[in-house]
Amino acid sequence: MTPDAVANYLKQHPEFFEQYADLLSTIFISHPHGGRAISISERQILTLREKARQLEGKLREMIEYGEENDAISEKLHRLTLALVAARDADAAIEALYFNLREDFAVPHTVLRLWPQGAHPRLPEFDAVSTAAREFAASLSNPYCGTHAMVDTAEWFGEEAARLRSFAYVALKSSQAFGLLAMASEDARRFYPEMGTLYLKRLGELGSAALARYLT
Repeated sequence: MTPDAVANYLKQHPEFFEQYADLLSTIFISHPHGGRAISISERQILTLREKARQLEGKLREMIEYGEENDAISEKLHRLTLALVAARDADAAIEALYFNLREDFAVPHTVLRLWPQGAHPRLPEFDAVSTAAREFAASLSNPYCGTHAMVDTAEWFGEEAARLRSFAYVALKSSQAFGLLAMASEDARRFYPEMGTLYLKRLGELGSAALARYLT
């Protein structure tokens, strides 16, 4: 009889342990963390303790994720209030820059909006290349990577040479009308596999707030 056959038999006939209860007290197996022999019941206790530790670790991880999500939600809420309170394009753009810098610790942020000339005083309405517009239109979700896309590196000026990771969020209504570019000197800040749910929410907020000034 093979070990698998024994194991299957015991699974299918749990009454075996009731009929041979004394047998359990005479069987000893190796300790999982040492060479000494222990009883089956002691081994079961050790197994349950290990499972409990694993569950505690998963619970702590879930609590940490929950706390992080709550903190991000609170930051997005503050940004939402600031954008709602903004009375013109200047105030809305400044609120976006301020919250990304102070709340989300994104030191390098550049916003470009079109059509050009809508607000000639603001650099955010400077000319944007066709390649950048087409890139924004192609984004159904935020894009994160280690390289600046198309010709957007020049948007960051002299600091571009020090930047190692980038995130792009398209601003859209019926079609794309802007591109929010964020960058970091930390290559691990924005990476292709990262979750982008909150970046997407950020884009939706920015789109709703800024679309009203594109006249």
